[in-house]
Amino acid sequence: METKAALAQLSALAQDSRLAVFRLLVKAGHDGLPAGDIAAALDVPPNTLSAQLNILSQAGLVTGQRHGRSIIYTANFGAISGLIVFLMEDCCAGREDVCAPVLELARSACC
Repeated sequence: METKAALAQLSALAQDSRLAVFRLLVKAGHDGLPAGDIAAALDVPPNTLSAQLNILSQAGLVTGQRHGRSIIYTANFGAISGLIVFLMEDCCAGREDVCAPVLELARSACC
C-alpha cells in the first residue's frame, strides 16, 4: 500500500460519524446494509449519510451496489486489512512474536 492511500483511508475514518458508519458495516459483514438502514441505525440525516458514504467510498473503504431501488453498502475488508498490514509491517523493533499474529490474520484477509 502506498502512503497516499493509507492517508486517505485514515483521514476518512478520522471523523465520528464516518467511523460509526464503517464500524456498522463491518458488523453487517459481507451482506452489507441499505443506506436507509444505516441512516436509521445511526440516527443520521440521509444527506449527511450520503456525504459520509461518499468519503468512505472514495477512500476505498466501502462499496455500494444498487439492488432495485436501494443501494447496499458493504465494508471493503481487503482495504482495511491492507491498512492494518501497512501500519504494522515495520513494528515491534523486530519482535515478530508481538506483531506476527495480527499481521498473519490481516495478510490472509487482504493479500
